[in-house]
Amino acid sequence: MEESESIGKYFTPIQPSVSGEDGNVVYKELKPDIQLQNHIHCYWQLSTKRPLSSPFNYRVVSDGCIDVFFNLKNTTESSVMGFCNKYTEFPIGKEFNFGGIRFYPSMFPQIFGISAKTFSEKAQSLESILPDLAEFISTNIVEDFPLSIIKFDKFFDSLIQHKVPNVDERFHLAFLEILKEKGNLEIEHQLNTGISPRQLRRLFNFYIGTSPKSFSQVVRFQYILGSKPSIQSLKENKIFYDVGFFDQAHFIKEFKKQIGQSPKQYRLERQRNHLT
Repeated sequence: MEESESIGKYFTPIQPSVSGEDGNVVYKELKPDIQLQNHIHCYWQLSTKRPLSSPFNYRVVSDGCIDVFFNLKNTTESSVMGFCNKYTEFPIGKEFNFGGIRFYPSMFPQIFGISAKTFSEKAQSLESILPDLAEFISTNIVEDFPLSIIKFDKFFDSLIQHKVPNVDERFHLAFLEILKEKGNLEIEHQLNTGISPRQLRRLFNFYIGTSPKSFSQVVRFQYILGSKPSIQSLKENKIFYDVGFFDQAHFIKEFKKQIGQSPKQYRLERQRNHLT
């Protein structure tokens, strides 16, 4: 699957830091085996050190990826979350231990041959989409997450080794161009794919789960998170110039849609978490 080699070079999916009750909620990301790092961005775990005093809402920002996630306390409960055009919140209780697999954009359909549009904007039972993977998780994955990662690495390495690259080159070129330009381009005028806009949308719906324009918007805001904007730039809202917005009100509206907070709320949360 040679087409996947450049994704990590141009794009790093970012999820904001998680805070909850004096550090009792822990989120961590772990890298897969080097042979898988062009396909899987990370394995992740979200857990509590001890029961919380109130139910926790986990906020996931739009990152263009497809995630498989599961309850490490009961691995028969597994789901797949498709592309989302806006942030999503999950109420997950007072005590939890979840694990997940974050696939780079376009990789899930390439590996499994399933259109990303099938579960775009929603979470579905993994058993209804990929019963074999759901069965593997329920019978092999344990609460010892590092041990489970070793098992996942072997599973996906074996699966990918037998895959023949068949990604549409026209999609791949457009996809990489969006990543290289950090989503800041006019889709209809700056993407020279040699195919009609309708055909390009069809390809993006299959590989990403949305249109090129919507995917570009997510990439733009992921660039903001990845660049770690200063508190001052957020406070003055000057960052909107850096991502191609010329209207501050529009930028703030889109920021809240993608991130789940206004720039001011995001800035205050970073200050509380002592981030610079």
